[in-house]
Amino acid sequence: MRPPGIRVVLCAALIPLLLAACEREQRSLRTPPPVAAALDDVRLMANGIGGAPPLVLASLGQPYENNAYQLNQGKRLYTWFNCKGCHADGGGNVGPALMDGWWRYGPDPVSIFATIRDGRPHGMPAFGDKMTTDQIWQLTGYVRTIGAMSASTAAPSRNDDLQSRPAENRAPAASDTPLRAGW
Repeated sequence: MRPPGIRVVLCAALIPLLLAACEREQRSLRTPPPVAAALDDVRLMANGIGGAPPLVLASLGQPYENNAYQLNQGKRLYTWFNCKGCHADGGGNVGPALMDGWWRYGPDPVSIFATIRDGRPHGMPAFGDKMTTDQIWQLTGYVRTIGAMSASTAAPSRNDDLQSRPAENRAPAASDTPLRAGW
């Protein structure tokens, strides 16, 4: 049998190793100004549809499409800027549907970014002066999840108002005692 001191030493050595193995998502609350300026460097094609994304986007690891925090911020912006007023929950209303797979100005991130930033004729307002570049990319990532244009391992939080039943943690507690007739 080992002396108790060795167990303590082993536990003390394993705890930092386990903590170092935990990987959390990066939650950058503020994008550094040089990166934000580089994110705005979108080169559109002559027709205004499609183009080259900023070089810094790839070096950051596509954070606006692969990070649940960034997608959730995009979802929040979708509500705050009343995108639901025109696009509903992606099914379309006054504005075009975002779920159907056919988008007039293209489903790629650069086209969506340009559409949000600069607006489009016949109804889509420009939000470039109302949102930061970071927020426009967050909203772009969320809009792409609505249309299922990109397979993603990250997802924004769920909308309880769109569910057919309440969330499990909001449902009434189940009773262990059976109900009897006449009670």
